[in-house]
Amino acid sequence: MIQFVGTVVFIIGILVLFALDRDNEARTSKALWIPVVWLFLAGSRPVSFWLHMRMIGTSADDLLEGSPLDRAVITVIIALALIVLFTRGQKAVALLRANAPILLFLCYCGASILWSDFPDVAFKRFVRVIGDFTMIMVVLTDSRPSVAVERVLARAGFVIFPLSILFEIGRGYSGLGYHAGLTTDKNMFGMISLILGLAAIWRFQKLLRDEEREHRFRRLIARGTIAAMAIWCIWTAKSATSTACFLVGIALIFMARRWAPARKAVLLHGFVVSVIFLALYASILNPNVGIASAMGKDPTLTGRTDVWKTVIGMAPSPLFGAGFESFWLGPRLKKLWSIYVWAPNEAHNGYIELYLNLGWVGLSLLAFILMTGYRRVVSRLRLYPNTGNLALTYFIVAIIYSLTEAGFRMFSLVWIAFLLSISSVFKPETTNVILSGPMSIPTTLPRLWAGKRRNAPLVADSIVGR
Repeated sequence: MIQFVGTVVFIIGILVLFALDRDNEARTSKALWIPVVWLFLAGSRPVSFWLHMRMIGTSADDLLEGSPLDRAVITVIIALALIVLFTRGQKAVALLRANAPILLFLCYCGASILWSDFPDVAFKRFVRVIGDFTMIMVVLTDSRPSVAVERVLARAGFVIFPLSILFEIGRGYSGLGYHAGLTTDKNMFGMISLILGLAAIWRFQKLLRDEEREHRFRRLIARGTIAAMAIWCIWTAKSATSTACFLVGIALIFMARRWAPARKAVLLHGFVVSVIFLALYASILNPNVGIASAMGKDPTLTGRTDVWKTVIGMAPSPLFGAGFESFWLGPRLKKLWSIYVWAPNEAHNGYIELYLNLGWVGLSLLAFILMTGYRRVVSRLRLYPNTGNLALTYFIVAIIYSLTEAGFRMFSLVWIAFLLSISSVFKPETTNVILSGPMSIPTTLPRLWAGKRRNAPLVADSIVGR
């Protein structure tokens, strides 16, 4: 009875948060609920887990079989998103053209299925990574891209954070000695708290500075509540990587928005390089420096460095890798599970993970994405500081997070946030007004910010707006 009452109270609380944060003036498409559902599944657990039709796999063969129900649900969601993109026609096509580096990487991922030892499994997983980018396109082809991004992240947070707290109150520990919220392990709990938590902090500080916004007080209550929940979840998860990235992300959000010199190229580049180098030095180059120990990690990062040494030598092809998401399958996985009693199923390093699956070619394509993406993010920060700071934060956090976790993986919130930060998008620009009866209807001609202005760098906005 107590659990039922608690559940009802939390559900009512979620509805209240939605009501407090509503904004009737900024119209967005109902299709945004499609990526919200996608984020919920990516940030919690599969449908088959919710229905108790499938539990966590205990053998290497479980990873090969998968769940027909989960595949059906994912297929339906992607199909709905594709229908939306089909109706948006030219916007979707132009968005694809403007994101050539990402498309090139995805095409190589698809081609790598050909040399995978498990092409059927690789193909099923490839469909999900296509789904990740499809959801981003649904958001960025909305008539109000900046508002759409904010609403999708907010809606996901309004559901995931309260329910995670409800699960922790009702369940305590996951039964395995750690807190997991809606997820199945603490690292994933930390990841969703990181990505959606940074969005919550960003939305709160953005409204805090906007003193003229209508209904500002009730919105501050909703956003402040979610920001507080996010901090509680990130603290409860006790994931050292996510906690460190969360602190770095908060510093980036406030620095990039409030500290004017940070928007100067030289200072910004210096700060970014310093942060990334410090993270690289403390996690890989010299883990004995003491930073890892201060965060509760041993110098081997809970056995990660030992796994890195082992799996790098097991790569079937240094140039092309094992094929998309195919390394941690079959005999290789069984061998690794016989070596490590904690049964690893990833390298806990996004770059090594990419090397194992896609080889040096995949790493080179990722480097190309990072270079072009960083240029876009810096341009966006300079032109649209209100929203560019979130793009910069997601970009840097993804790079740092992937040093000790597999961040560049399909159906991962870190990967989705990374793609969101670097994806180009139309920026609607009002050109004229057509009068029709008593109402004036503004018409817009979308202009793609993918070229160069006079003496200006490449501008390709994903999170746009002033």
